[in-house]
Amino acid sequence: MGRRNVTHVSDFILMGLTDSVEIQLVLFTLFLLIYLITVLGNVGVILIIRLDPQLHTPMYFFLSHLSFLDLSYSSVITPKTLDNLLNSTKNISYLNCFIQMSCFIFLGGTECFLLSSMAYDRYVAICNPLHYPIVMSTRRCCSFVFGSYWFGFTDSFVNVLCMNKLHFCDSNVIYHFFCDIPPVLDLSCTDTHDIEITISIFAGSTLVVSLITIAVSYVSILSTILKITSTSGKQKAFSTCASHLLGVTIFYSTMVFTYLKPRKSYSLGKDQVASLFYTIVIPMLNPLIYSLRNKEVKNAVSRVIQKRKASKQLK
Repeated sequence: MGRRNVTHVSDFILMGLTDSVEIQLVLFTLFLLIYLITVLGNVGVILIIRLDPQLHTPMYFFLSHLSFLDLSYSSVITPKTLDNLLNSTKNISYLNCFIQMSCFIFLGGTECFLLSSMAYDRYVAICNPLHYPIVMSTRRCCSFVFGSYWFGFTDSFVNVLCMNKLHFCDSNVIYHFFCDIPPVLDLSCTDTHDIEITISIFAGSTLVVSLITIAVSYVSILSTILKITSTSGKQKAFSTCASHLLGVTIFYSTMVFTYLKPRKSYSLGKDQVASLFYTIVIPMLNPLIYSLRNKEVKNAVSRVIQKRKASKQLK
């Protein structure tokens, strides 16, 4: 069998979600609406946190970076998906495909460790409140965020090195709506066993380590909450981490379903649905989960609006 190096491949074809023109128009409208809500929601969260001094705390510092990641995450995938839903030609260049994949892995890995940092923040706030300002100092919070980005970059860099070894022979058709790892590996005519193991080790380590950190944090939190005697105290303690727990559950359930399983069990339909959740839907849900259920954010919005009105009246 003849082999070509990936550097000779000019482009790939993204088959997308459906061949039906009518369904494509419906999906385009739906995804465009979701993307607009995602952009407005995440930009809004970032601006509110930045503009309101009372939200300059570790919890909202992490949340602002989560919103930035979700905004970037969605922007890496959704615009190209929208473009393919409108056009008959669904080509994506080799370079853009692997840039999309690298950014996707970088942002996904970063979000995993950022969510675990947020879980640790909630653990300190509930289980060790007296030492919270010392433990979650500005320097440590910045270190957690920098570490999250660094681990995300490491995952992405390893993926680039592995994917650079691939060779493609016949087909350049990707049966997905974006350049995800499993469908791209399926196109390779070379043995991908070692590459799959390497990618699985790094991706699996990212998911497992961050999940263990989150699980240990919440087991400690639950143990502390159960020791609280008053009902109001339990409700207040639980409300401080309920939004994060919900966001973590949605994010990790789809990621684990898609990636922590043998590639032979890859199912085009089921995995595409799961991919839709963590690439398009979850970035929209996170600002809703963290803001609509949060009185502090609602009060911050009111303060910012009142401050803007007062400044206009003075002018």
